[in-house]
Amino acid sequence: MESKMGELPLDINIQEPRWDQSTFLGRARHFFTVTDPRNLLLSGAQLEASRNIVQNYRAGVVTPGITEDQLWRAKKTPTVVFWQWVNQSFNAIVNYSNRSGDTPITVRQLGTAYVSATTGAVATALGLKSLTKHLPPLVGRFVPFAAVAAANCINIPLMRQRELQVGIPVADEAGQRLGYSVTAAKQGIFQVVISRICMAIPAMAIPPLIMDTLEKKDFLKRRPWLGAPLQVGLVGFCLVFATPLCCALFPQKSSIHISNLEPELRAQIHEQNPSVEVVYYNKGL
Repeated sequence: MESKMGELPLDINIQEPRWDQSTFLGRARHFFTVTDPRNLLLSGAQLEASRNIVQNYRAGVVTPGITEDQLWRAKKTPTVVFWQWVNQSFNAIVNYSNRSGDTPITVRQLGTAYVSATTGAVATALGLKSLTKHLPPLVGRFVPFAAVAAANCINIPLMRQRELQVGIPVADEAGQRLGYSVTAAKQGIFQVVISRICMAIPAMAIPPLIMDTLEKKDFLKRRPWLGAPLQVGLVGFCLVFATPLCCALFPQKSSIHISNLEPELRAQIHEQNPSVEVVYYNKGL
């Protein structure tokens, strides 16, 4: 179906992000959009209207008077709550939910991974806490960050251990699946761990420094009840910027040169399509 004169064209690909995902700036703009906290204030009527705009456009019907900016705004609202939960949570369930690939995992395997991940993370936090008992209070304030960093190094690989065993799908530039790669899984998990740790740095490193200074001032000494809400506010402010910027550190559709793949997979791809030099995979989140 063709759009009428003056209406929005029907060839805008709203299945993909609006901005170029091969650049950091493009990825940052994408994640700033989907993690915008103001989206949580949208009413049910606004969400329903956005859903109708997107469904109509996919069906070849342009809502009268709509602009391209309005179309993209409508596109982001149905998933905003999910993205807020994903990007601001550091727990095992999120790590599993945002794994790469579609390899099935049994309930027993998932349970084992969950218990191992949570136990390891808690043990790490307690161990770090005990080590700082005799150190200055400021050092103790950084225990949460160290615990989160260590927990991510434990949680993410354990919750995605199935990928490390059987690999994740790799495809050519057109999206044609070529096989499964453990090497790609390792690279993707490493990228996710780095992103998560970097995401935690501003929220868990900056507020402790500010709070340590403020708690020595008379203003906060006279109003100790302000300490908790002030710290929560500082953390939230840091996350507003850290979450999208750190999600954008690596492309969601990552790539790896065929020479770095497992010999068996490399030979299989060469046999199927000798011209392929780079393969692509979803790194997870």
